[in-house]
Amino acid sequence: MAGDGAGPVRPARRVILDPGGPVLVEGPVEVTLPDGRVARSDRFMVALCACRRSRSYPWCDTSHRRRRAPD
Repeated sequence: MAGDGAGPVRPARRVILDPGGPVLVEGPVEVTLPDGRVARSDRFMVALCACRRSRSYPWCDTSHRRRRAPD
């Protein structure tokens, strides 16, 4: 927990939730997948797939645009 004396305070990462789209995270990031593999990106902003339609999961490839969620 930040400021609890347990270690250095690191700046917070910005995460942007895009309704109907990806989760945007300031990079670089490491994502631990359910099978234990680690995916890493050094980009300054990373789009993480939230719909699980991406062929390059966990990264978003805009597959969510092909089908709209029901209203």
